[in-house]
Amino acid sequence: MPVNHLRDLNNIFIGHATNKEAGTGCTVIVCPEGATGGVDVRGGAPATRETDLLRPEETVQILNAVILSGGSAYGLAASVGVAEELERRGMGLDVGVGVVPIVSGACLFDLTCGKADVRPTAEDGVNAVRAAFNEREQPLERGCVGVGTGCTVGKLAGMERAMKSGIGEAVENTGKLTVGALSAVNAAGNVVDPHTLQPIAGLLSPDKTQIQDEEQALIDQGDNLVMPLERTNTTISCVVTNAKLTKPQATKVAQMAADGYAHAICPTHTSNDGDTIFVMSTGDVQAPIDLVGTMAMRAIQGAIVDAVKQATSSYGLIAAQDL
Repeated sequence: MPVNHLRDLNNIFIGHATNKEAGTGCTVIVCPEGATGGVDVRGGAPATRETDLLRPEETVQILNAVILSGGSAYGLAASVGVAEELERRGMGLDVGVGVVPIVSGACLFDLTCGKADVRPTAEDGVNAVRAAFNEREQPLERGCVGVGTGCTVGKLAGMERAMKSGIGEAVENTGKLTVGALSAVNAAGNVVDPHTLQPIAGLLSPDKTQIQDEEQALIDQGDNLVMPLERTNTTISCVVTNAKLTKPQATKVAQMAADGYAHAICPTHTSNDGDTIFVMSTGDVQAPIDLVGTMAMRAIQGAIVDAVKQATSSYGLIAAQDL
């Protein structure tokens, strides 16, 4: 049977912690038995945890959880709560005197929504893990929830002409192989339909009635270009697959998946974006690496589109479904 949602994958648990009032939150993807991990970091100013550990030459072979968090670098505190809650559940690398959960993560900048002085905490990380296990049988909420709570896109002209975004999901299947993705979209650029290249959310016109071509707007400014909100834009994602991958293969899948950003965000990988993609390989399905990478790319671009389509207008910002 095709897998339609990431929560349907064996040994994968996903949960959110959301602070609507403060406009922030976090989302955790847990693999209790440990996944093979990989990562691709293309951002110029990433806020990350345990990405070096995922490099192919490093000795730790399993990844217990990935946490995607708001709060800019402050949001890294949520990963501590994730690790502590997994330890209480006996999940992690056995070091003889206990277990050490291997938790990687990345944060995005959402301090312009809600309350800038309230960010995800260790308690939020604990709550996200508990939600992952307690809500396994429920549909995964997307849009302005968890790490997607304070996400925005289209910020070339500042927040007054930006649009609301969130977290999205997409899953690709072929035969027994499943590759899915979660993406929290907080990009400087516009989100476009990768098939038609028509904008879905992004830089609003001055009267806020239509979406402008942000790439062209950037070029038109020429030498007078002033990028607002420097180092405050990031799309962070996690690809999950039941393919059997080594660490080098998982790293390559993360690199290939990054093409999905280029297909769905325009412009992307700017100096103002801290883009990061994690990969978690949980299964034993044998598949060519290029097939897995291509499906990951398609899942990423689908999750990006889903993120803006599921978002709702909030914090004074218009969402695509209300434009």
